Amino acid sequence: MSCVPADQIRCRVHQIVSETPVLDIHTHLYSPPFGDLLLWGPDELVTYHYLIAEVSRTDRSVSPDRFYAMSKPEQAAHIWQRCFVEHGPVSEARRGVLTALTALGADVSGKDYAAIRAHFAGRTVEAHVDAVFAAANCSGVVMTNDPLDDLERPVWVNGFTEDPRFKPALRIDGLLVFLERNVDRLASMGYAISTALDKTDLANARQFLSDWISMMAPMYVAVSLPDTFCYPEDSLPGKLIAEAVLPVCRDMRVPFALMIGVKRLINPSLKLAGDGVGRADVGSVARLCEENPDVNFLCTLLSLENQHELAVTARKFPNLMPFGCWWFLNDPSMIEQITRLRMELLGTSFIPQHSDCRILDQLVYK
Repeated sequence: MSCVPADQIRCRVHQIVSETPVLDIHTHLYSPPFGDLLLWGPDELVTYHYLIAEVSRTDRSVSPDRFYAMSKPEQAAHIWQRCFVEHGPVSEARRGVLTALTALGADVSGKDYAAIRAHFAGRTVEAHVDAVFAAANCSGVVMTNDPLDDLERPVWVNGFTEDPRFKPALRIDGLLVFLERNVDRLASMGYAISTALDKTDLANARQFLSDWISMMAPMYVAVSLPDTFCYPEDSLPGKLIAEAVLPVCRDMRVPFALMIGVKRLINPSLKLAGDGVGRADVGSVARLCEENPDVNFLCTLLSLENQHELAVTARKFPNLMPFGCWWFLNDPSMIEQITRLRMELLGTSFIPQHSDCRILDQLVYK
């Protein structure tokens, strides 16, 4: 084995990382059989909720209600004009759009959105999937799959031809965080789970999880939790985690992924674009790991202030795997800071990144 001269190491490492296909362990993407749940193409890319938040700052003459009353192409044209033509596209979200469009063959130099849309006209979703995966050098993605979604559930129940590049993950926010609004839906699926969470309710919750793990064969079970999450806690999420999620994950040997720190709808008028960030209690993560050494936990936290404590906690618990720079942390300056911190504390025993992308095209830059 030949030695690499010191002055060539940086170049060689950059080459190896650039050429190595990646598995994106957390996205909100779907394979084509899920139909309209898979978002793709320039209109979806330009109307991503980050850009909706940014255009609300750039042009306050258009209210959120007026914006959401527009059609998707009208929204895209509005954002393009305000955020890419009239103002410099210097934010990460705007630069990412240009990176993705350019990598997929569109000419953005003329700032002509109609021409950009025309470039993708007539392309099939299957062809676009192949083009995006090639441009991103991505070997596969892990989806976010919610059996309580009335559009998604029939696809699983009726069966479909699986694309091995799209791997499932069982998302359970609807059970843990929004149980009240899903009691009737769960009952219609054969799982009577009331908010009383008596023994029968908890048994049915375990059955729900077991059945859907068997149906999907997910890479992990996942939930997005608010910054106020605490464990242990005498609350609906606390009881369900302790008496349903953890026993099932233990018995079926499925990791439990925790994404903590979202403050939902701090500006309700912006809808999906209106969520914020809060500092989480890392001590709750430590208690979960300590009390459940035979359960593997994935964890990503939304607040920058939590990252050092999470990395230190991971040093103490081998069943804790920090992953990615989630959501508002997915900016180059913070990615570099967080990744350096983790590598200095954990070596390579962490997952440095995931895209969290909602639009297929975002794989190219996220």
